Amino acid sequence: MQAHKRVFMVAWFTASCLWLMGCQPTEPAAQPEVLFQQPANFPKPVYALDQNQPTEAGFRLGRALFYDGLLSRDGSIACVECHNQAYAFTHHQHDVSHGIDNRVGTRNSLPLQNLAWQSSFFWDGGVHDLDLVPIAPIENPVEMDEQSTNVIAKLRKSPKYPPLFKAAFGTDDINGPRFLQALSQFMLTLVSANSRYDKWVRKEPGGTLTDDELAGLTVFRAKCSGCHAGELFTDNSFRNNGLFIQGSQDLGRAHVTERAQDRYRFKVPSLRNVEKTLPYMHDGRFYSLEAVMNHYADNVQPTENLDPLLQPAGQAKPGIALTTNEKRQLIAFLKTLTDDQFLRDSRFVEP
Repeated sequence: MQAHKRVFMVAWFTASCLWLMGCQPTEPAAQPEVLFQQPANFPKPVYALDQNQPTEAGFRLGRALFYDGLLSRDGSIACVECHNQAYAFTHHQHDVSHGIDNRVGTRNSLPLQNLAWQSSFFWDGGVHDLDLVPIAPIENPVEMDEQSTNVIAKLRKSPKYPPLFKAAFGTDDINGPRFLQALSQFMLTLVSANSRYDKWVRKEPGGTLTDDELAGLTVFRAKCSGCHAGELFTDNSFRNNGLFIQGSQDLGRAHVTERAQDRYRFKVPSLRNVEKTLPYMHDGRFYSLEAVMNHYADNVQPTENLDPLLQPAGQAKPGIALTTNEKRQLIAFLKTLTDDQFLRDSRFVEP
């Protein structure tokens, strides 16, 4: 998904609010099963689950929408185009995302996982509500290139969707809020919390770490957890990690805030399933974890707004001091964050 200029974001947000206000949702129908549960080792979610708790019918509707090209202008691009389950819902092996008419964007697709714990979305944090996230790719001219109002009109004409909306919301009336809530219900269930590391933390069967992996965890806690903090492996902040400025010269967070201090700052991504989410960085410039380690150890650039954590006092050059052995141990640990159950969960497969 791509960046949005501040002017575009303001116009889009205003239009979206008017669209949402014009369609008042009804109370959702009672459902027998709740699909979202907080993992024991996770903090409390930030999403308002009391206002949109995932249910079986809402999940099925959201999943159908997620896989449907109808959301795009010509029917060729669905959400899954850039969010493949086997790779933690990323655009695997694409440095930047490709959209409608094979148009190419400027940013790498972030994984869709553990979204209930996020309060800002996209590399620049341009959206602050999960329920509004789908509008951005739908209306982006290089992604789906469609208007949200057109999507609703197409859903209303489809024989498939009125029954699904009725099952989820108690009425077959299709409107903007229900459309967005259904997509959120599906995305909220994309919880990755059953890696070998998680089982080790929770002392569950299968939670065994090797000596190298434990050594890597020690290195990680000492040298990486300042940004990739906690059980989510991100502090959800925006930081400049000293990449060479190249290509589009993406200004990152400053696209949204227009503040000089936000130039070249990007959201800190979670490291869960990082073994599967290559390529790495906002522009997908690195295709291996080894390349990422080499960047932090040897190639951090003293660019504008470089994060203070990469400029430690007394260190001759910016970056993170890592030996060859520490790099190897770190990679061994990071691979314990791969959640095969999540990557293969049949519930998330196209219906």
